[in-house]
Amino acid sequence: MAKKRKRLIMRSSILGTIAVVLGYVFYINFMSGQETDVHEGDTAPNFVLTNMDGEQVELEELRGKGVFLNFWGTYCPPCEDEMPYMEKQYDKYEDRGVEILAVNVGESELAVERFVNRHDLTFPVLLDKNKSVLDRYGVGPLPSTFLIDENGVVQRVLLGGMTEENIGEYMEEIEPS
Repeated sequence: MAKKRKRLIMRSSILGTIAVVLGYVFYINFMSGQETDVHEGDTAPNFVLTNMDGEQVELEELRGKGVFLNFWGTYCPPCEDEMPYMEKQYDKYEDRGVEILAVNVGESELAVERFVNRHDLTFPVLLDKNKSVLDRYGVGPLPSTFLIDENGVVQRVLLGGMTEENIGEYMEEIEPS
């Protein structure tokens, strides 16, 4: 009887420890990852990344334009869903002073190129191979989007996927006056 009781206590302790560890891991990955380090009202941190043509793009050079800064991955279903919507809105707002910068995080150039070709994307797609910009902005979930006005100030931080209507409204918000 004492052996059974001892075994029960030991098993319960092990299961309890596993439950606490799993709870902590889920909390860290899902709850604390719901915010970014860059907030509304902050000046957007500058960065330089390479686009799909091998050219360097610097955020600071886009002052005077609204910037729709989107962090995404080819493996992210909401990211894939919103890309055609972003493309349609880009066609509409590009001549009105709004630029899209779609920052792919940590994937191979080949995977990104196939994705871009499959969706016929014409807006700038940037490669953040070592995730330094992702880390600098403190991005957790993908997709994450930062709406930056013509003065370089973050107007909104959007976490999760968007509809075409949402994207159009957001582009309008950052259109230079």
